[in-house]
Amino acid sequence: MSGTGATSTGDAVLLWEPSPERLASANLTAFSKQAGVVAGRPLADYHALWRWSVEDPAAFWRLMWSYGGVVGDGPGEPSIENPGAMPGARFFPAARLNFAENLLRRNDQNDALVFWGEDKVRRRMSWAELNAAVSRLQQALKAEGVKAGDRVAAIIPNMPEAITAMLAASSLGAVWSSCSPDFGVQGVLDRFGQIEPKVLFAVDAYHYNGKSHDVLGKLKDIVPKLPSLSRVVVVPYVADKPMLGGVPKATTLPDYVAPYAPGKPTFERLPFNHPLYILFSSGTTGVPKCIVHGAGGTLLQHLKEHKLQSDVKPGDRVFYFTTCSWMMWNWLVSGLAAEATLLLYDGSPFYPSGNVIFDMADAERMTLFGTSAKYIDACAKAGLEPIKTHRLTTVRAMASTGSPLVDESFDYVYRSIKKDLHLASISGGTDIVSCFVLGNPTGPVYRGEIQARGLGMAVDVFDDEGKPGVGAKGELVCTKPFPSMPVGFWNDPEDKKYRAAYFERFPNIWTHGDWTAITPRGGVIIYGRSDAVLNPGGVRIGTAEIYRQVEQVPEVLESIVVGQDWERDVRVVLFVKLRDGVTLGPELEKKIKDQIRRNTTPRHVPAKILQVADIPRTKSGKIVELAVRDVVHGRPVKNKEALANPEALDLYRDRPELQA
Repeated sequence: MSGTGATSTGDAVLLWEPSPERLASANLTAFSKQAGVVAGRPLADYHALWRWSVEDPAAFWRLMWSYGGVVGDGPGEPSIENPGAMPGARFFPAARLNFAENLLRRNDQNDALVFWGEDKVRRRMSWAELNAAVSRLQQALKAEGVKAGDRVAAIIPNMPEAITAMLAASSLGAVWSSCSPDFGVQGVLDRFGQIEPKVLFAVDAYHYNGKSHDVLGKLKDIVPKLPSLSRVVVVPYVADKPMLGGVPKATTLPDYVAPYAPGKPTFERLPFNHPLYILFSSGTTGVPKCIVHGAGGTLLQHLKEHKLQSDVKPGDRVFYFTTCSWMMWNWLVSGLAAEATLLLYDGSPFYPSGNVIFDMADAERMTLFGTSAKYIDACAKAGLEPIKTHRLTTVRAMASTGSPLVDESFDYVYRSIKKDLHLASISGGTDIVSCFVLGNPTGPVYRGEIQARGLGMAVDVFDDEGKPGVGAKGELVCTKPFPSMPVGFWNDPEDKKYRAAYFERFPNIWTHGDWTAITPRGGVIIYGRSDAVLNPGGVRIGTAEIYRQVEQVPEVLESIVVGQDWERDVRVVLFVKLRDGVTLGPELEKKIKDQIRRNTTPRHVPAKILQVADIPRTKSGKIVELAVRDVVHGRPVKNKEALANPEALDLYRDRPELQA
């Protein structure tokens, strides 16, 4: 069909499937043939390949090492040590590699990085220039005394210097951690204060929505409270020559690398599980957890997700709208290992107009368009129709994450963006720096469904008794180890916090915290976070089931739903942000309730609907249902610094409508 129009298969609506030409040329097709040889039997389709990959993970991940062209010493034997232990399994214990070496396998004049900073900045960096920049910065860090295991941190936008600094740090075996420059002072200290970085990179300022926002002022407060720092390296972004007065231990990036001539970077090969990244949980229920990810597991998992599940080929041009606070930045950067050009964007995706990312797609010949479900919904609400205004001839795939992609957003993409497009709704998280469920470029796209469980990921859905079942809603779990499981949490020597986070509910089983179902076709539907599941009258309802309906009401821009403890039960409370000039009245309230009742069940219908001016979100754009629930119940929100707009929480506090 290849995007020629939707067809119905029972209750499932088929929106797209690959043409014979795309199927034949897909990386996954070639990999499946190799896998069949290893398995000793033909693997006829994706489901057969997935089944083999989780039944024989040692063989699967060894083949992935070979297919991904991993540069390193190894992989050696065994592929997995203690394969039945979660946590405790170790992948490729004899192998040694360096993450940066695998990302810098090219050194030519083709584009490695292309950067747009709103309408202010346009820059390009070739592979040769990237290698040279990494070499100079590597020498500077080495002279600073940075060595394997030291932490290097950054307060920086999604710009070339972020990637250069990460690669230079990881080439030495240092551990990289970053956050976006819109974080407040306490938000930075809550994160970097725990991990004690030796070097801190930061920009002087950044652009957002056409305006510049200072960072140097925050650095004056941050640096004195990070006594582990030996150096602060300021990247000029808004100013050519930033004034560093008052920032202790600071120098500019040009001055920092000035003594060193560009050359070829060197790489320290280290054990497979050597720490690479420290990522942070959103932290809205306490100080953020510091999640440590290993170099080998991150590399192998990302090679799989780029090359097989996203069909990224050498020379492709990969984009993801992300900040350096979100694990999708780490995911995007790994596209270099697939020899793709990375398209980087910093700033508002709606400045100077809502078409700026589509403009970039045309101008830079984008092949993979990665974004969030929120962005797709915002484009739809803004009435954008890129299918009429842009060519988008090179865009083969669009990926969406951050929250479940609702049915109507699937429709919008194929109606208003591009018909012949592999639309991959993907889901995983900071916890695994990758995906549990994601795209299959050789298979069909059905409305409202994530296509597939990830290869090598033994994903299942358990009920409260720990029993699996197709079609039934339950907890998303992973029943076998996988290489991108965290190495552990920082400052958690006995893994107590790590075990408590994922393995207490079902022993030796990873419980991820998503309320999910597997469809008879092998697809996946995520209904929301399981800790935010509503429970009126003892019936468990995923919040995404309500959002799917509310977002179809034209007057509603955004919404957030929580359960309020009420009269020994739970009642559903829906907060709505409406279009400018629209006020919630009896008619609109009835319209919203009718939409929900007609398409779900009477249990889904909110007991209360309240209008609010804003919806609180994390810095990566996720709505914070648990924080709103705490405010509604008069409980404190422990770490507002994790929020992009913490002042929005005040709109939910002490609402008289919720007292009766």
